[in-house]
Amino acid sequence: MTTFRSDFLRTLTERGFVHQISDPEGLDKLFATETVTAYIGFDPTAPSLHAGGLIQIMMLHWLQATGHRPVSLMGGGTGMVGDPSFKEEARKLMTVETIEDNIASIKKVFANYLTYGDAPTGAMMINNAEWLRGLNYLEFLRDVGRHFSVNRMLSFDSVKMRLDREQSLSFLEFNYMILQAYDFVELSQRYGVRLQMGGSDQWGNIVNGIDLGHRMGTPQLYALTSPLLTTASGAKMGKSLSGAVWLNADLLGPYEFWQYWRNTEDADVSRFLKLYTTLPMDEIARLSALGGAEINEVKKILATEVTAMLHGRAAAEAAAETARKTFEEGGLSADLPTVEVPTAELEAGIGVLSVFAEKTGLVASNGEARRQIKSGGLKVNDAVVTDDKAVISPRDLTAEGVVKLSFGKKKHVLLKPV
Repeated sequence: MTTFRSDFLRTLTERGFVHQISDPEGLDKLFATETVTAYIGFDPTAPSLHAGGLIQIMMLHWLQATGHRPVSLMGGGTGMVGDPSFKEEARKLMTVETIEDNIASIKKVFANYLTYGDAPTGAMMINNAEWLRGLNYLEFLRDVGRHFSVNRMLSFDSVKMRLDREQSLSFLEFNYMILQAYDFVELSQRYGVRLQMGGSDQWGNIVNGIDLGHRMGTPQLYALTSPLLTTASGAKMGKSLSGAVWLNADLLGPYEFWQYWRNTEDADVSRFLKLYTTLPMDEIARLSALGGAEINEVKKILATEVTAMLHGRAAAEAAAETARKTFEEGGLSADLPTVEVPTAELEAGIGVLSVFAEKTGLVASNGEARRQIKSGGLKVNDAVVTDDKAVISPRDLTAEGVVKLSFGKKKHVLLKPV
C-alpha cells in the first residue's frame, strides 16, 4: 500500500475509502503543497439521498477536515438525462420542477457534514444547470463532442452491460458521460477544481473528464474512486427490508435511522466505524477488538455516532434511549415510529393481519403476517399474537392512547387513533 504524505490521502486510505486513484504520486504532491478543491456529483433522482450515498458525503467531510475545499455538485442539468452507468434500464425522465424540488430537499443534509462559506476551505454547493441548460447544441458538438471517441465510449463496462441487454441504451443516455466530463472541465475553469471523486462505477466517466480537460487546456486533473459497498452478507448499502434508508428526516426519522446501523452485521462493524464515523483510528481499533456480547455495545456506539452526524447528538442519544427502554425494559416510548389511523376505523376493529402488513408495513404481506403469528413473531402491547383472526380495537389502547405493535425484538410501531 502506498504511504501518502498528505493528510487527506493518508486518512482516506487508512479508513478504507480508496479504490482507485488516477495518479497517486501526483495527487499526493498536490494535496501536500496546495489547498485542493475537489467535487462529487449528486443526481437528484429522489427527494433524498439514502445511506448508500453517505460514503461520498464522508469523503467530502474528510476533504474539508484535512484543510481542503469540497464542492457538492447538484445535477440540475445532468438529472434531465440520467446516468446509465451499470443500470439495467433507463431512468424515468423527470420534469425540471421535480428536479428543482429534489435538489432543494437534498440540500438540507449536506450542512450536517460540511461547513459552507467563502473561506479558503469553505464548501461550495453548485448546480450544473448553471452551464448545461443554456448550451448551444451545435457549438457543444463542435467544441466538446469532437474530443470523444465513440469506439472508446463503447468499450466502457458501464455501456457494454446495457448493449448486451434487451433494454437498449438511448442516445440521450449515451450523452451523459460527455456531460459529466464537461462538468469536470467547467468546474476546473470556473472554480479551480482539480479532483473528481465518486464510486468505482464512475471511474470511466471521471477519466473521460481528465482526458477532456487535457484536450481543452485545463491544469492536470485527477480521479479518486471509492469501493462500491455491500454488507458482509452481500446486501446493497442503504437498503433495508422496509425500503431505502433515507437521509432526510421527513422520510426516515432518527430512531429508524439509528436502528438501521444498530442492526449492522458483526463482520461489518469495524469497517463501518472507519467509513461512517469520525472516531479516531485508535478508538476504532479498541472497539473492533471487542467480541462476544460486547459487540452489541459497539453497534450501539456505531449507530449513535452515525446518527449524531446526520441528525445531531441530542436526536441520536434520544434514539439510543428509546431503543434501551423498548428492548431492555419492555417499555413504551413516544419516540417510536407512529402510524395514525382514523378513530372510527379503530372503533370498527382492524384485523391483525391488516394492521401488521397494510397499515404499518412491519411485514411485507398478510401471508407473511400469518406465518409470523404461527412462529410467535408478532406482538401487540408486548403480548404474543396467537390468533390470525384477532382484531385490534379501542380496548387495546394503552394508558398513553396508542397500541404498540412489534415484529421480533427490534421492529416496533405505535398505532395512534386520530
